[in-house]
Amino acid sequence: MAPAAAGYFRKLTRKLTEDVDQLDAEEMAESSEASGASRACDCSRGDEVTMLGRLRSVEACSKAANANIEAEFFDGTDPVTLVWIGRRKIPGIEPGRTVLIRGRVGERDGRKIVYNPYYELRDDS
Repeated sequence: MAPAAAGYFRKLTRKLTEDVDQLDAEEMAESSEASGASRACDCSRGDEVTMLGRLRSVEACSKAANANIEAEFFDGTDPVTLVWIGRRKIPGIEPGRTVLIRGRVGERDGRKIVYNPYYELRDDS
């Protein structure tokens, strides 16, 4: 068997037997790295970052006086919470969307967070 064919079958077997979430995380991390974006696992509090990833969940937190949108962003390495303060809805910010974000990393309850990030919606293709 030719080396190219063996590599193809190895990849196919891996895709059929490995955990879908693990494969998705690896694919997302590769896409992020190829774009030149920072990896969430390499960022720490105070860093100004540009990251490419996918929104896993989006939640509108409408408390009496203020409204926030919180989204879980994942680039294949580490989750990051994104918070837009004073917003009830942002068109295009929905679970499953791929976004490029820019902002400063903070920390809340031991987790990474970016407040009011600049964002660009990306094609999911």
